[in-house]
Amino acid sequence: MRLTPTLNVDIPQQQAKLYGLDSQHLVAIGDYLLEQQTAAAFSQMQHAAANSGIDLQLCSAYRPFERQALIWNAKASGARPLLDKASQPVNYAALSEPQLIDTILIWSALPGASRHHWGTDIDVFDAKQINKASLQLVTAEYQDSGPCAAMHQWLQQHASQYGFYFPYQPQQSGVSPEPWHLSYYPIADNYLAQFNPTELAKVLSGAEIALQSPLLERLAELVDHYVFFVAPSPA
Repeated sequence: MRLTPTLNVDIPQQQAKLYGLDSQHLVAIGDYLLEQQTAAAFSQMQHAAANSGIDLQLCSAYRPFERQALIWNAKASGARPLLDKASQPVNYAALSEPQLIDTILIWSALPGASRHHWGTDIDVFDAKQINKASLQLVTAEYQDSGPCAAMHQWLQQHASQYGFYFPYQPQQSGVSPEPWHLSYYPIADNYLAQFNPTELAKVLSGAEIALQSPLLERLAELVDHYVFFVAPSPA
């Protein structure tokens, strides 16, 4: 689905980065963009992981609104597969509009409401154990004998030393647990406090988003559950 330009949305310039509409505050780390302090902290953590035999690499970082909207629209149209909480395929044709929204939100954020818009959140993997092309970003890869299990255990012990934590944890977040997703909480906590559902509604109203009307009707509920309900960051 083609997107309508969103740059003319009437929200304060300093708030645009919260909804994936501004990337001026970001710096490059290889092929990815990150918020400056996040980038510096990740480089330090990556070096420390290497000393423990882990090749900590990014597979996702900053994602603009337009990119998130393309993902959303593809799933809403049946062009991309849908998965349930157990990572099993869901029959697109059998879903009502409310069910479709809820199913997409199991694994994909609402455009404008993704933490990846901030440049503070990253998806990671152990490149020594699996290549990016083979990576599926499913929980089994990060548990037990999965290729990224040792990396995940190392991050559970050490990530907070560098300002990172897992925001999506069992029973502590609206989003399904994502053992590959880290957030740089010294900046992300501040961004979350600034997040405004009213501004998000303006952004969504100015873009060609599938299921726009039912989304806007439920927006307050969805933001509470999928944006504000996250695991608390370390003290």
